[in-house]
Amino acid sequence: MESKNNMICDLETGVCGPAEDNANTMEFIDFSARKKSVELYYVTDPICSHCWALEPVLRKFVDQYGQYFNMHTLMGGLLEKWDGFADVSNGISSPADVAGHWREVGEHSRMPIDGTVWYDNPIESSFIPSRVYKVIQEKSPELANTFLRRAREELFAFNQNIAQDDILIDLVNQVGLNGEEIVHQSMLPEANTSLHEDFQLVRELGVRGFPTIVMVNKEQKGVRIVGALTLEDYTNALQQLLPGETLKSKKLSDLEPLLQQERLLFSREIEEYFSIEKDGVDEFIQKKLPQDAYEVKSILGEKYIQVK
Repeated sequence: MESKNNMICDLETGVCGPAEDNANTMEFIDFSARKKSVELYYVTDPICSHCWALEPVLRKFVDQYGQYFNMHTLMGGLLEKWDGFADVSNGISSPADVAGHWREVGEHSRMPIDGTVWYDNPIESSFIPSRVYKVIQEKSPELANTFLRRAREELFAFNQNIAQDDILIDLVNQVGLNGEEIVHQSMLPEANTSLHEDFQLVRELGVRGFPTIVMVNKEQKGVRIVGALTLEDYTNALQQLLPGETLKSKKLSDLEPLLQQERLLFSREIEEYFSIEKDGVDEFIQKKLPQDAYEVKSILGEKYIQVK
């Protein structure tokens, strides 16, 4: 794809950068199981810094309103390779030029981004972890999204090169699959074909920057939202596609089950999910979690909690 020119990330826009009736029969119907009438396409990339910044809002949106849509995560292909790449107008001609932009996104969003990986051990291509994602997605979309989250933690906060085989194998092992086997499968032609099928759909959706969320209802009316925006923006867009009903949010998880599910949560994520201020996070954690269930740590000036 030509999307490798999206390595610059704009703080203002938040974009890195696409039956007949029968009287003799009886049928039991579960009316509580609402048919989802919106298709939601989330176009992203493992090394997209604004996608990392969107995590707190996207998690809450999906948990509150996921009953209204079927979610499809698509890989966008942010960086194929560095050979021959130069974006002189944006001051990017080598991997090291990305670090400063990443730090700005991290400081602006308060989702920690180290960025020195671009100096010490630069990522050669985002296609490599994207292919691993596609292999896992064939087996379990849920595990694929867990893998993507773990990969982003390692890359953005903990400065690991997620295009390296050893890092990828460890990440896949963490989600309960065979890391060596999955990484090997990601190098086969089938994985590349699957990845390029995502790219084709991304082009058809008219997506050029990441993150982009495209929602389409059953009347084939849609909305395309580019950049990391607010919860209200995504909720309003969904409501516009469902004019005949009033959106009702689901009750959110408490902190303890959420932490057990996610394993690690940054302060910014807790603030967004539970609608609390930064200075209220410590008291909230102490109230909601048993002392022996978690550890409080800090990185790049931001607190996070982790399962013990």
